[in-house]
Amino acid sequence: MTERKLRVEKIGGTTMSRFGEVLNNVVLKNKNDIYNRIYVVSAYSGVTNELLEHKKTGQPGIYQSFEQNAEYEPAMISLQDRLCELNRGFAGIGLDVATADRFICERISFAVNILKSMDNVISSGYVNRTEVLLAARELLASIGEMHSAFNSANILQNLGYDATYVDLSGWQDRKERTIDARIKHTFATLNPAKTVCFATGYTKGTEGIMREFDRGYSEVTFSKIAVLLNAAEAVIHKEYHLCSGDPVIIGEGKVHPVCNTNFDVADQLADVGMEAIHPKASKPLETAGISIRVMNAFDPSHSGTLITKGYICPHSKTEVITGSNAVTCLEIHDTRMVGEVGFDMKIMKILQDHNISYINKATNANTIDVLIYERDCTPQMVDEMRQRFELVTTQNVAIVCAIGSNIAKPGMLAKAAKALAEARINILTVSQTSRQTNMQFTILRDHFVQAQRALHRVLCEEAG
Repeated sequence: MTERKLRVEKIGGTTMSRFGEVLNNVVLKNKNDIYNRIYVVSAYSGVTNELLEHKKTGQPGIYQSFEQNAEYEPAMISLQDRLCELNRGFAGIGLDVATADRFICERISFAVNILKSMDNVISSGYVNRTEVLLAARELLASIGEMHSAFNSANILQNLGYDATYVDLSGWQDRKERTIDARIKHTFATLNPAKTVCFATGYTKGTEGIMREFDRGYSEVTFSKIAVLLNAAEAVIHKEYHLCSGDPVIIGEGKVHPVCNTNFDVADQLADVGMEAIHPKASKPLETAGISIRVMNAFDPSHSGTLITKGYICPHSKTEVITGSNAVTCLEIHDTRMVGEVGFDMKIMKILQDHNISYINKATNANTIDVLIYERDCTPQMVDEMRQRFELVTTQNVAIVCAIGSNIAKPGMLAKAAKALAEARINILTVSQTSRQTNMQFTILRDHFVQAQRALHRVLCEEAG
């Protein structure tokens, strides 16, 4: 069987903004071996937030202006000025600024015209407004990735290398294709062994990549390319290592990179918001037997974190301490619950109707605690719960987790609980399945930082 050599590599937005360093640390790290690489790139830092909405705070972007019939064209022109300014910042590493400016200005002008047409169609009242808004969201999302991918290829070309801008955005392409079909069609005429490919993180498809994946779309493109082209490895370049804890919380000198782990651990991390990779992007890679390597683009000498399907740490230990302080405990107390088969299905049905995925659930005879993200705890959902059940309360809390591929060791849970008790932190709920990959503790939000430090000290530092 022919050895697989192709590597598909994803570069995130914050990392892309430091492309001069990425050029030296990643793309040209080994100048004798730069080919057989497909780089799937995100928009430069903050650009997609400006186009859609801020990923973390929810601050509205251009999309909301369009959705609410507000003035979006001035915002698009302002964005154009910002992107051209970004172009000037890459002049010193080889970007042809005039060509790059012309490219992005054409795309933004085209997008504005399309948005105007969509506006007219919505105003006519003859079409489904939701469908048009989804299309507008897709259109806006594609702009950032077209910009960064084109610039990257242009820089490489001007440095004397064979490089190709791979446009998966379907810009001005009227032919309908599924996402997979577009990827196959686009790469059918390319030979990554002879040209360095820079592909847009956004892929246009008839099913709409944002309908299901929303802001995780670039990782889905990355995953699909790796699977469809049978890559040897899928690499994610970030601005930090996947570490045993958050260095900002724990301290730079106390955390250490996680060198090996498995897909199960990656899922656990994603469930509490610490995404090594979007879960819906990792599943196809896991199924295809393609390992993922998470690397720090600014520490090129380190081999990064290798995520494989079968890895189990040879000795029992906690690999990562993490958590979230943006969760709410939804407590449902009902005396009718005891002994009634399927009572919790009523709760789950309401959550499903409101499109809410819960993080954790703790139960006893007459009480069920459901941990959900605070952003999902809407007044409408809570009111519906209160109409159905005797007593429903909410409390904004935090969860801290001790995660590892092999934490099945007698006394580890007791050790963690003791560490929290000695730090005078009360445990509201605790959860661990028989698979024993994730110990979750619900605590008061004020104890979020203190709890992580206590767990990391006992389970990661003192454990060696």
